Amino acid sequence: MRCIKTLALATALISGFASAHIISNGQTVPSATVEKYGELTLNGDSVGYQTWNSSNLTGKVRIIQAIAGRSSSKEMNAPLVEAIKAADFSNDTYQTTTIINQDDAIWGTGGFVKSSAEDSKKEFSWSSIVLDESGAVAKAWRLQEESSAIVVIDPQGVVRFVKEGALTDTEVTQVIDLVNKLMQ
Repeated sequence: MRCIKTLALATALISGFASAHIISNGQTVPSATVEKYGELTLNGDSVGYQTWNSSNLTGKVRIIQAIAGRSSSKEMNAPLVEAIKAADFSNDTYQTTTIINQDDAIWGTGGFVKSSAEDSKKEFSWSSIVLDESGAVAKAWRLQEESSAIVVIDPQGVVRFVKEGALTDTEVTQVIDLVNKLMQ
């Protein structure tokens, strides 16, 4: 019986480590490409899609929000989104990049996730929004299911902050302060 409990504990610990993200401060994000659907583009009022690659995350300070295609994941870091809006960062030196994992949506809601992403692109045209139908980014970065990851990168694409799950009020302030510092 003791052997079974030990084995169960070891399995739980190993699976916990296996699901931990592999994004590290001081490094670039792991390489990832989204071919279906990809980054949303606007042409007038029409939304299109183009292949997106993580190697294009340079040139500006960015907050990357990688979220499951679920409203609960979107709401997880709503206070950060409000803080970003309030900060009114310059579009010349800052960009938000939202990566939506459509593969991690509640069954039958994929169409809603897609239309919601398209509506967001129309409302926030300056933001980079990536719709990831197959979860390529979540797999490459080993992100938790049904969650949200926040990553701050500098203009060279180097990670300066990373956390999965909801940010505390202190962490929201830390992220906004870090972005302001990196834009100087």
